[in-house]
Amino acid sequence: MKYRIKNGHLLLYSDNKFQIKKDDLFVNGTTIEAVGGNSIKDHEKYEEIDADGNLVMPGLINSHTHAYMNFMKNSADDMPFDKWLFNKIFSVESKISRPDFYWTTLLGCIEMIKTGTTCYLDMHICEDECAKAAKDSGMRAFIGKCIVGTDLYADGYDSFKKALNEKDTYESDLLKFVLSPHSVYACSSALLKQISNESQKRNMLKHIHLSESKKEVEDCLAEHGKTPVELLTSIGFLDSKTISAHCVNLNYNDICALRKNQASVVLCPSSNAKLGNGIAPASNMLKDEINVCLGTDSSASNNTLNMFREMSVFSLINKAANETATGFSANTVLECATINPSIALNMKNKIGVISEGACADLVFVDLKSPSIFPNNNMVSSLCYSANGSEVKSVMINGNFVMRNGVLTTIDSEKVYYEINRIVNTYL
Repeated sequence: MKYRIKNGHLLLYSDNKFQIKKDDLFVNGTTIEAVGGNSIKDHEKYEEIDADGNLVMPGLINSHTHAYMNFMKNSADDMPFDKWLFNKIFSVESKISRPDFYWTTLLGCIEMIKTGTTCYLDMHICEDECAKAAKDSGMRAFIGKCIVGTDLYADGYDSFKKALNEKDTYESDLLKFVLSPHSVYACSSALLKQISNESQKRNMLKHIHLSESKKEVEDCLAEHGKTPVELLTSIGFLDSKTISAHCVNLNYNDICALRKNQASVVLCPSSNAKLGNGIAPASNMLKDEINVCLGTDSSASNNTLNMFREMSVFSLINKAANETATGFSANTVLECATINPSIALNMKNKIGVISEGACADLVFVDLKSPSIFPNNNMVSSLCYSANGSEVKSVMINGNFVMRNGVLTTIDSEKVYYEINRIVNTYL
């Protein structure tokens, strides 16, 4: 399809700053063909979309999710992290039948689409079903089967093989696959080193939970004499292919190691706050020019996959923690939800931005929504005022997955029916 999106306010990015420009936008197939119409002829060949009264922005990128856990929202609240994870979450996960992971993942996709997320980085525990759901939703996703164990070619091999089979079966322009060792406490140092070697061999990204809780750090120090970051550094795991989620409990040397090894970090402020794990030292990371991204984590801990909410929480709690009103600006926060993830996912200038040649992943925001009206500062409104309800339409790879509030790829009523059955079965 070819689209001429006219009369919209475009959220553009140049010279490290987001700016608003009212102009036409041309989409040809899966990509943005032109920003502004001076170079495009034969306008009549394009379907016209009148975006008057809309802010057209690049799709948000949720850089750490467990989308299949969406059905567990509000089922394990106000619990200490260890009890939440080991006594509740792992217990429920062990009971879910394979086909049900498809429906629980689709529920996550519905929430993300409706709140302006076009791409997500996911760690799951059920091969095929989670990837199939992502494929059927039309979303862009980077997916990894969770791997645990002591030896990648022994007790970890089943998960590793399934992860590779999933890659072979489902990889496409929209779906890419990553290696996802769970954490330093669920994986041995030997397995993590093996994962790192496979990452280099296969040119695959690595996605891991890192330094999420104080207990994780204390246990790692007791067992290895190193922090989790120091441990990963010592075995050569940290590099530009590494995406580390949480990174709440870091010391100065940890931050230096992340920067030196060019690893990306995904901060999940709502999840970390709700589970009592603290506030990540985001200010120090940004000052050290670490590539900081934002993610929601799962709905079992957040309890939403809404990136507008995550941007707001990220800015506000860090302003409070650092006792500064001028830090963590709307511009910086938007970078962490768009530009920075594109770098982490090795798709710089392809996603998270509106520019010629970029993927046509676009979100249409209603500027007359009461939450963001009047439009005194559209960039600020996305961080401080928007709640996701303002999203009218979502395009991914040139295809509308939601148009004027109506999902086009997912039968939401069917999903809700199945989720009610699943909740009654497992929770």
